[in-house]
Amino acid sequence: MNGFWERVATAFRCFFSIWLHGDIPNDIVQKWVNPGGQVPQTPAAQASVPRPKEVQRPASEAFDRAVQMLALLQRDGRLIDFLAENISTYPDAQLGAAVRTIHEACRKALEHYVKLEPILNSEEDRPVTVQGGLDPATIKLLGNVTGALPIRGVLRHKGWQVKEVNLPPLPQGSGRMVIAAAEVEIP
Repeated sequence: MNGFWERVATAFRCFFSIWLHGDIPNDIVQKWVNPGGQVPQTPAAQASVPRPKEVQRPASEAFDRAVQMLALLQRDGRLIDFLAENISTYPDAQLGAAVRTIHEACRKALEHYVKLEPILNSEEDRPVTVQGGLDPATIKLLGNVTGALPIRGVLRHKGWQVKEVNLPPLPQGSGRMVIAAAEVEIP
């Protein structure tokens, strides 16, 4: 077993290596992932330890805008507080009153910052025809899907797409990652 300080040093090396370079140093991978060296490695394998595929991250601006939208829904409707709360202990009548307030405030915020429009402008639970050139991102076919387009079915949900976004300018600095600041009242 490795000593406490050796583990601390290894943890710091891994943290800074991941933070700065996106990977763990090869000597640490070989020592901790393959203790005892049970699988012999060729020099080529030692030079390049296989890494898991990196998840594609959204552009910084897109990520910051998503956080900003959450912050606006929290500020105007306290949505994050509501979703983070364990509501199982509250009676239905009390929840209903809270949900009405949160729903109205979040709906107003959404209408103010994001203009939405239905993908299919037909009445739900009514027959519709899906034409050729279907974009799977906009229309999802459910049930017994057979045959070629055009195809008839029943509209279960109109879908939503963004028509316009009118978000305020992003804050500068570290505030971009803050959904809601902590509040401390001084007596």
